[in-house]
Amino acid sequence: MSFGTILFMASDREFMQRALELAAQGRGRTSPNPMVGCVVVRDGRIVGEGFHAKAGEPHAEVHAIKVAGNVRGATLYVTLEPCCFHGRTPPCTDLIIKHKPARVVVAMPDPNPKVAGEGIFQLRNAGIEVEVGLFEDAARRLNEAFCKHIVTRMPFVIAKCGMSLDGKIATRTGDSRWVTSEAARHRVHELRNEVDAILVGSRTVMLDDPSLTTRLESGKTKDPIRVILDADDYLDPRARVFHLESKAPTWIVVPDDRTIPGADETIHIPSGPGGLDMRHLMRELGARDVVSVLIEGGGTTIASAFEADLVDKVLFFVAPKIVGGRDAITAVEGEGVARMADAIPLEHMRATPVGEDILIEAYVRRS
Repeated sequence: MSFGTILFMASDREFMQRALELAAQGRGRTSPNPMVGCVVVRDGRIVGEGFHAKAGEPHAEVHAIKVAGNVRGATLYVTLEPCCFHGRTPPCTDLIIKHKPARVVVAMPDPNPKVAGEGIFQLRNAGIEVEVGLFEDAARRLNEAFCKHIVTRMPFVIAKCGMSLDGKIATRTGDSRWVTSEAARHRVHELRNEVDAILVGSRTVMLDDPSLTTRLESGKTKDPIRVILDADDYLDPRARVFHLESKAPTWIVVPDDRTIPGADETIHIPSGPGGLDMRHLMRELGARDVVSVLIEGGGTTIASAFEADLVDKVLFFVAPKIVGGRDAITAVEGEGVARMADAIPLEHMRATPVGEDILIEAYVRRS
């Protein structure tokens, strides 16, 4: 559905920016729902605002309208097209139409097939002026995981690693503590606090014995679901991941009918090139409403995800050090491409200092 080109005023940008800031406060807590913020404005002043805090709880529009009270004749700024169907909560379109604002400004249409422009149509059909597209790119980036999952039923996949300037994630002896700085490791815990699941191979578990939990000093945190690939019966039941006080489960993925003592669940996935069928696994995780997956390595697991064309985004922390050695472990193992022309292209790359390191963030370019 096309919504045309609209020229927005400076005040519109100010209020939508506030709505986006509100939406981001739900980061890591709304899945499988999107993050949404809403601002109610009357006579150039904010009279109500709200955001979607958690799946199953009231939507942003409900909170904002409740705070504002009288919305008749006001303008609503909302970061995502209001829902128009009964889910865990009633349709927001019904609530908005009931309160009769004069205007609704929407950052982006909802890609959910149950909405997909119908919410906007219902508002306009009720005589409410609706304008769409203000900060649409920012709104899509905020909900990039939701936008993929709601259409494809596959999770948004992030490949993360910490590597030296020459691309090594561990030395030739397997030592990897620590490649990057404390600031970079802190950022990784922030990422864990935002995603639904974290994925590693059993070799990483046995070499590093990580807890794969979120450890942040301030605020309420959540642990991601721990998904561990074990194609070769490599895991030891004494590993730390089996002895955690965590509300998040540990899922072990295997290619056969064995069960893993200590695992909350064993997922059986067919074998694939170099181990397990990664695409089959992602379909399974998506069906379980896992909207975002952070792959933390090692190099073989990341390579398998790239080879299966599953990676959407890369987050590579580059440390100012040289490791060297042809036998040192690289960030992306596997066979690799034969020709430079076949290398995986990235786009929208951004480099950000994180402590002593540089975070390289980019998206996999798809035709």
